[in-house]
Amino acid sequence: MEIFTRVQELLAIAFDKQAIITVEQSGLQPALVIHREKLAAVCLFLRDHEETYFDFLSCISAVDNGVDAGSFSVVYHLASIPHQHQLTLKVIVENDRRSDNLPVVPTVSGVWRTADWHEREAFDLMGIYFEGHPDLRRILLPEDWEGYPLRKDYEEAETYHGIAIK
Repeated sequence: MEIFTRVQELLAIAFDKQAIITVEQSGLQPALVIHREKLAAVCLFLRDHEETYFDFLSCISAVDNGVDAGSFSVVYHLASIPHQHQLTLKVIVENDRRSDNLPVVPTVSGVWRTADWHEREAFDLMGIYFEGHPDLRRILLPEDWEGYPLRKDYEEAETYHGIAIK
């Protein structure tokens, strides 16, 4: 049985069909869209289950779905080194894009240590707030930088501390 189908079955049993919102088959790699509230528990389950053993978080990507969509996606690329299989999870967060109301996703840094830096990068460049993260602060930009430069509505500043940027 294909791992993608098996993971769906395992999650339906473990979480009483409440973890998966939908299945996206249209991309290069199918993805399971997970309820935000269930994300950390799902990740822990997938890491520890003997059939899946997703021991490696290879990437977290934050995606701005556009101003009109009013949402952001956070995409998790998981791999099991011993079983040699991969899985993509996604969380979609509705948001009004106000600077005082960041989209919130629970941290998975307690599941995979590599999430620490991936989540900090998504916070720094896209403004995704990872609830429960042990050290959520900018990682690439200066601490006093304003805005999130990978957002589609980001407006570049002309200067930073009196130095021309453009």
